[in-house]
Amino acid sequence: MNKTLLFITVLVIATCGLIYELIVGALASYLLGDSITQFSTVIGGYLFAMGIGSYLSRFLDKGLAQRFVEVELGVALVGGLCAPVLFLTFALTNVFTVALYGSVLAIGTLVGLEIPLLLRILKDQVKFKDLVSQVLTFDYLGALVASVCFPLFFVPKLGLVRTSLFFGLLNALVGLWSTWLLAPVLAHPVRLRVKAVALSLFLVVGLALGERLTTFSEEQLFADEVVNATTSPYQRIVLTRGKRGFSLFLNGNLQFASVDEYRYHESLVHPPMVRAGSVERVLILGGGDGLAAREVLRYPEVQSITLVDLDPAITGLATRYEELATLNHHSLTNPKMRVINTDAMKFLEEGDSLFDVIIIDFPDPNNFALGKLYTTGFYKLVKKRLAKDGVGVIQSTSPLFARRSFWCVDNTLKAAGFWTQPYHALVPSFGEWGYVLVAHEAPPRHRPLPEGLSFLDEPTLEGLTQFSLDMSPLPAEVNRLNNQVLVHYYEEEWRRWN
Repeated sequence: MNKTLLFITVLVIATCGLIYELIVGALASYLLGDSITQFSTVIGGYLFAMGIGSYLSRFLDKGLAQRFVEVELGVALVGGLCAPVLFLTFALTNVFTVALYGSVLAIGTLVGLEIPLLLRILKDQVKFKDLVSQVLTFDYLGALVASVCFPLFFVPKLGLVRTSLFFGLLNALVGLWSTWLLAPVLAHPVRLRVKAVALSLFLVVGLALGERLTTFSEEQLFADEVVNATTSPYQRIVLTRGKRGFSLFLNGNLQFASVDEYRYHESLVHPPMVRAGSVERVLILGGGDGLAAREVLRYPEVQSITLVDLDPAITGLATRYEELATLNHHSLTNPKMRVINTDAMKFLEEGDSLFDVIIIDFPDPNNFALGKLYTTGFYKLVKKRLAKDGVGVIQSTSPLFARRSFWCVDNTLKAAGFWTQPYHALVPSFGEWGYVLVAHEAPPRHRPLPEGLSFLDEPTLEGLTQFSLDMSPLPAEVNRLNNQVLVHYYEEEWRRWN
């Protein structure tokens, strides 16, 4: 047996094993939300299942090489199909949770069998201390390769479904080459080779059809036709088109519907614009679809707009996809616009220029990565970059469906030192939606609404600050980086409506 190739085998199977774990965790986060809970339960379940596999390996006494190859083929089948099967299960059935943790248990158990079997196969070839150190070294190195390559290459380039099938194929090929590496101790190598080749061909076909599988799965998830879908290092981006126009979804969550987005964006942009002392320098955090920028450009006094959005795939889509570019009036290619693709917190920390208007249009705080952008620490950075007579606004989820979350945002802004004025508007695709106006002190009205709006007029603008009893203030803690209470509020409240 070639020991070097066997240690390379350890590297490959370790990489594959962790990739499956990351795929299932990412997919659960994408479909169910609450990434912390999903990754915690998936990782915990996977490690527990590996322990089961390691324990079960003690009962395998004969034909260890044969069992190792069979385990590899089992991992290839179950791991390779995990993403497409889970997508389809979520779209077509009501047993997604069973399928999710069943996959975790099956993959983890099979992966847990691999290393103990290899150790026992090699025990007569290498001294025990060298065997353990070398096998574990390659095992941990494989984990490093997987954790680095998964977010930087495989997800953005292949997507979850094709990544799953690709690594299933890799496991099947490991099983195939193991029939030669372990040939001296295999009873039926030819039979195993036939199985490995058949499984490899099956996964190659799946890999070729991977994009179609993804598209079919997403078509079952969305009511309208999927017309554009892409996976960036940060999120899954889907555009759909139906009778009422087109809609943008990020990780399965609706960001806007073209039929009524004007209500959301007019309500977001114009209240701070009419009350700011000047509107020459405007900062938009988020808003990569260009729709908030479209509203800002209604003011001829605006000299520059800086738009900071983490994901270049979003700003690129808003520029290149003709329907979206038409909807945003080609705002992202306007000479007044400067687009920066970076983390908003990093942008605020590294600069010192002031802005007259700051518009914060982030997705809702449905995970801790987004929740940090709703904390006192983040808002204090915003406050430092807001001009003396400047005005800002934060989209703040629904004061009806997530009432405590909304007032948590308001309390957090006050704790950061802002004067605040909460308000809301009805957006049919979302329901009642909330915003919070902020400034260093209560700002006077400086300019009229621009002409050509579809939703806001003076009486409507005045009425936005009136809250009915079922949206009135509730006690809520301040959202800080070390507790992220807002994410917990948000998950608990929206769960009642889904």
